[in-house]
Amino acid sequence: MSAGLEPAGLSAGIEAVHARGALEAALARRSWSKVTDDAPTHGELLTLVSAAGRVADHSSLRPWRLIELRGADREALGRAIDKSNGDHGISSKPLRAPLLIAVVVSYRKSKVPHWEQEAVASGVAHMLSLLLDEAGWGVLWRTGDYTRSKAVAKAHGLGKNEKLLGWLYVGGKPVQKRNGRRKAVDARRHVSRMPRA
Repeated sequence: MSAGLEPAGLSAGIEAVHARGALEAALARRSWSKVTDDAPTHGELLTLVSAAGRVADHSSLRPWRLIELRGADREALGRAIDKSNGDHGISSKPLRAPLLIAVVVSYRKSKVPHWEQEAVASGVAHMLSLLLDEAGWGVLWRTGDYTRSKAVAKAHGLGKNEKLLGWLYVGGKPVQKRNGRRKAVDARRHVSRMPRA
C-alpha cells in the first residue's frame, strides 16, 4: 500500500472519529450494558481493529488476538460458563449482545515482560471500544472469574501461551430518553509530581 493511502472500505465510523477528534470521542465515551440486536459487520470490525492495533507496543510484538463470537458461538460460550460452574445448561450472559469480541493476550518469547504484553492487549481492547463507540455502536467490556476457567479457555481454543482478558459486548445503541453520563474525572487527583529527595 502506498504511503498516505487508506484501506478500501473505510467505514463512516472511522471518518467520524477524524472529523470529531479523539479528545471529544474519549470524553463522550460510555459503557452500554444494554444493546440492540444490530452489530458491525466482519468487514467493519476489521477496519476498526486495523486502527486499534496501532497502540504503543514495546518491540512491536503484537502479543494479542481477538476472537469474534456471533450466533451459536455465544451459546457455546454459555455452555462453557455453565460447565465451569458445574452446571449443564447454557448461561444467558453471552446472549446479552449480538457480537462478543474476546480479547486474548498471546505471550511472545521476548525480553519484554508479560505484564507489558498484557498492557498492549488491554490497550488494543480499550482503543477498539473507543472506535466502536464513536462509530455508533454500544460497547461494554466484561471480565470476571470466567476468564480463567479451563472450560472457557478450551471453548475459545486458547493456546498454552495465551490468556483471556475478557470480552467486548457490542451491539446497537438503544434509543434512550436521557443520555447516560459518567462523573467527570478530576485529573488533579490522579496526576502528581515525583517526591523530592
